[in-house]
Amino acid sequence: MFKFLAIQKVLGVLLVFMSINACKDELPEPKKEYPQPTAFEIAISSAFPSIPIPVDNPTTVEGIALGRMLFYDPIISRDSSMSCASCHVQEHAFSDPNRFSIGVDDLPGTRQAMALVNVAYPNKLMWDGRNASLEEQALGPVEHPLELNIAWEEVEKRLQRSAVYPEMFGNAFGNDIPDRNMAVKAIAQFERTLISQTSKFDLARQNGSGVFFSEEELRGYELFENEKGNCFHCHGSILFTDNSFGNNGLDAVANASQFSDLGLGAISGKTTDNGLFRAPTLRNIALTAPYMHDGRFNTLEEVLDHYSSGIEASPTLHPIIQSESPGGVGLTAQQKSDLIAFLHTLTDTAFVNNPAFSNPFE
Repeated sequence: MFKFLAIQKVLGVLLVFMSINACKDELPEPKKEYPQPTAFEIAISSAFPSIPIPVDNPTTVEGIALGRMLFYDPIISRDSSMSCASCHVQEHAFSDPNRFSIGVDDLPGTRQAMALVNVAYPNKLMWDGRNASLEEQALGPVEHPLELNIAWEEVEKRLQRSAVYPEMFGNAFGNDIPDRNMAVKAIAQFERTLISQTSKFDLARQNGSGVFFSEEELRGYELFENEKGNCFHCHGSILFTDNSFGNNGLDAVANASQFSDLGLGAISGKTTDNGLFRAPTLRNIALTAPYMHDGRFNTLEEVLDHYSSGIEASPTLHPIIQSESPGGVGLTAQQKSDLIAFLHTLTDTAFVNNPAFSNPFE
């Protein structure tokens, strides 16, 4: 009897020892203490509003470097074939030239990937406003079945086993056991640096820059800002968006419940929000085709044709667009040409070629 109890005790100790070691394999202890990360101030034009930075996620040199790596690393997808950058391509102002992004299982998404331009500013992200912060937004695509389609637990294990990531997490957050919370904070830090502020539009407004609008561009700017064009109501301010949500007359429905995509209404639960989507920034708009939440328009010409004569009636139609119905604002061919010329001045070639935003693995 005593021999049996002794054997049981030994086995129990062995099991505890094995359990502890297994846990250590899965979740290693921090290797060392790390110095405070280096604070980083995002440089913005005096014409821009200050960038809201979360108290619990200050921007640092080390955090940005980690976030940039994670943004481009396919380690965060199930089959290690895709990354955030697969659907947010720098040369397209961090948007997707495809109408719908294709995930790891070769299945298309249901909306056009929004451009990551000045995303530090909105407090409601995505077309439907479902996310309140960049940190919150970065969580979703990893586990989404139509996107990267991998459990965060598996991503954490991969990062913990990595030869480089534990040290990078330690430098950025003082903890070299990578987890999802630190990962999304790092990605958010990198995305906050994606500020576009050096387009021809910006330079032409600076005294002594030597950059000037052409006559056509200037006419387009004036049309953009007046009641005839009416663009400024939703795309005003230096950010070229008010980050509001609206129904811009894409689909004709008699009842608000008939929209094939409810947009903001699916998040808020309010029928009056059905068919409303966030007004995207027009900065770099010439690089971010196709357009609208469902990518239905391939060119800026098609977009202007819609606002000129293609507005469809529905119960939640934006009041200003409603006042222009039926049809739209009735732009002439010359006015459309002028507006497009102006919109091209919002292209920021420095932004889409900035090496600080590029793939660190290349």
